[in-house]
Amino acid sequence: MAIQVEAPLPLTYRGVRLEVAYRVDMIVENELFLELKVVNKLEPVHKAQLLTYLRLSGKQRGLMINFHVPFLREGIQRLVNNYKPVS
Repeated sequence: MAIQVEAPLPLTYRGVRLEVAYRVDMIVENELFLELKVVNKLEPVHKAQLLTYLRLSGKQRGLMINFHVPFLREGIQRLVNNYKPVS
């Protein structure tokens, strides 16, 4: 199983390429993005962060995991990127 930790996510904007624009907490098998948090409550900005990573990479599946909960199953949110770029 291939796992990347603090994986760099490049970005190209107006012809300028940044090799490390963002860092994804974990990528599993180059398909599943994991965003790990320790916060009282997951906020919309956390969801937006993970969706941005998914859209920039062209991947579809992501998990947001918040470890600041009594039971871990309460801190897991699954996100799916349905965004299709217009060609």
